[in-house]
Amino acid sequence: MSLKKVLLLKLLGLSLGAIISVSAYAADAAVETSSDAVVPKESMFQAGRSYIARVSDRLADTVTGKSEELINRAMEVIGVRYRWDTELPQSGLDGSSFVGYVFKDKLGFLLPRKSTQMSRVGKPITREELQPGDLVFFNTMRLTFSHVGIYVGDNKFIHSPSKGTNVRVDDLGSLYWDKRFDGARRLDGSDNLDDSERQELLNEVKNLKRNSRSL
Repeated sequence: MSLKKVLLLKLLGLSLGAIISVSAYAADAAVETSSDAVVPKESMFQAGRSYIARVSDRLADTVTGKSEELINRAMEVIGVRYRWDTELPQSGLDGSSFVGYVFKDKLGFLLPRKSTQMSRVGKPITREELQPGDLVFFNTMRLTFSHVGIYVGDNKFIHSPSKGTNVRVDDLGSLYWDKRFDGARRLDGSDNLDDSERQELLNEVKNLKRNSRSL
């Protein structure tokens, strides 16, 4: 693999050609499946340009009408292990990087890296208003909005919980998650990010455009 292709993969934070094996899961149990990498039919070069075209002009947007494909993509990542501060399924995903990966890879939406920042994107909604594709937040480290997942419907959400676990589906009504529920957001194109956080996202867009010109 050429150096340019390796650098492109790292810069985009995109899993190119990784197809994660999906096994059936029990709604109220952890799923411990492993991921398998498959060589993509299209070249890395083609996939990289396609990704840039999708993502370079879009920050967090609305998921209205796109929740089904978003959830399907999230389900494909079930079984990927938790790993702190990584952004590729091959290496593992932590709570916020799992959410960021799914939204960026499938819909081309750029979200802030940290769950606390994600909690300021979109509009706040109540638990009763939850719809598939909404973000759900939890206080898992005695810090507000310290964990995030994606609501999938039927009072369930998908997330990457913690060290030693894999991406899985859990029940919001379970004792652990119910007492730690911290709120929810629906991506509607708005945000409450401060200037530095918004500029950070814009800088990522500029970097993607700059990288695309060098392909």
